[in-house]
Amino acid sequence: MSEPSEPDYALADPRDLLVGYLDYYRDVVLRKLDGLSEEELRTSRLPSGWTPLQLLKHLTHVERRWLVWGFLAEELADPWADDGPDGQWRVGPEESVHDLLAAFRAQVARSREIVAGAALSDLSALGGRFPADVDAQPSMGWILFHVLQEYARHAGHLDVARELADGATGE
Repeated sequence: MSEPSEPDYALADPRDLLVGYLDYYRDVVLRKLDGLSEEELRTSRLPSGWTPLQLLKHLTHVERRWLVWGFLAEELADPWADDGPDGQWRVGPEESVHDLLAAFRAQVARSREIVAGAALSDLSALGGRFPADVDAQPSMGWILFHVLQEYARHAGHLDVARELADGATGE
């Protein structure tokens, strides 16, 4: 897998920066998973107990919750599907690495379509994550920034997990 690269230094457009950095961190997450054995992908090396596959599934659901359920207000049967009753991310033994990666890539593609059809100033629809009785609706720009910070934080977590697994460091 090739090294992910940050957006160009001269880039100044806020939309291009948000989208570019979001794609950059999506690539970082995939690169951190690349090369780990199935056992390592399903093993936690951290006191919190999450595994690299659980983190991947969590990020898939983060995109669903914020862009599909949140921005579009589409109903989701189980928006918190990756969270167990104890708040722990879940990946069942029947869920394959291939299927989880495919679900992530499909959700990223859907998210890109949603973002492409909206301006940063567009407000989320009401009725999904944000019921009609809320005081404020987040803008697409706010949602993208929130999702970006989720990725940046979790890429750092995954960086530590990967270093503990096999010593690999860097992007």
